[in-house]
Amino acid sequence: MIDWIVAERLAALLAGPGDAAAPASAPRLAEMAADAEKRVTHYTGLTPSRPLPAPEAIDRREWIAANASSMGRMLGPVLERAESRLRRAPTGGAARPAMSLAMSLVVTTEVGVVLGFLAQRVLGQYELVLLEDPDPAHPPPTTEPRPPRLLFVLPNLGAAVESLEAPEDEFLTWVTLHEVTHAVQFAGVPWLHGYLAGLVAALMRSAEVRIDAPSGLRLPSRAQLARSLRAARSGDVVGIFASPGERATLDRVQAAMAVVEGHAEHVMDAVAPDLLPSLAQLRSAMDRRRRSRSGLAQVLGRLLGMEMKLRQYEQGKAFCDAIVERAGARALRHLFSAPEALPTLEEISDPGRWLARSGLDVQVLGATGP
Repeated sequence: MIDWIVAERLAALLAGPGDAAAPASAPRLAEMAADAEKRVTHYTGLTPSRPLPAPEAIDRREWIAANASSMGRMLGPVLERAESRLRRAPTGGAARPAMSLAMSLVVTTEVGVVLGFLAQRVLGQYELVLLEDPDPAHPPPTTEPRPPRLLFVLPNLGAAVESLEAPEDEFLTWVTLHEVTHAVQFAGVPWLHGYLAGLVAALMRSAEVRIDAPSGLRLPSRAQLARSLRAARSGDVVGIFASPGERATLDRVQAAMAVVEGHAEHVMDAVAPDLLPSLAQLRSAMDRRRRSRSGLAQVLGRLLGMEMKLRQYEQGKAFCDAIVERAGARALRHLFSAPEALPTLEEISDPGRWLARSGLDVQVLGATGP
């Protein structure tokens, strides 16, 4: 259904190569990553069960290829089954090939635009495939999952250093801390990958059922229209198409990702003061960068879920900052003790509720005890 070659070419065309020079300190990425791992593991108490991937300095085209491959491994089987059902749908025989071709063209273009837009902005990425195929009846083509990668997009890092007027070495160190924290999270929390993969698999299976369901052709109810309007206003475009059951699963995904992103944001600031004299300026500049987009970029960002991503950074960090301030680093460690320990979306907005539920509601400012 998706022509991945065309999607990659379109994405590369939209992204362009980037005009900024790579940071001069890029050859030190391996050294920075090793130091970051020591600092992150010491502060978080998370111990990786496997070696972290070596950092890779790449360009936009390589980032597009890596993520197209990940998307293909995850979406390919789902879309193939959806296309197969469309072919069997009670539609005029002559119309089926045209429908399939039209859908392929639309989806291929959408994927190319998404990848091209994101390739212009991403600085670094801990890249892993959440699941190979969400259907147990269709096992993946290989028995071994693809290993995760630690990617740094050099032209985007160079452009960010220039636009933010940031100290180059400090900025690269800071970004490395963020991505290494993600690597430590997934290598140090045995259940995290499987938990997120299970949620994504549930959403995929639900989407397949909806594609196959005749009710998908019915006009939406007034309640569905109201929910769609609220979702559109809040930037939650995914929520427009979600059923109540899917909405609950999406809420769990968003809560988990807010913790993953917010934890990384908190950690990168907590372990960096002696490394980064310009930490306050870096944080302010990074926050401005995430908001300073053109009108078209803002529209695309909303359609692609980037507004939700921004809220994940902000709300997740505020949550982690608050629980550490009130109950110390032990609260941060409790976050990843079990899936049940993760906060709900409501608790992320009200950290006190999560602390009380977790038995950690200790009003000790700046406590750091175990």
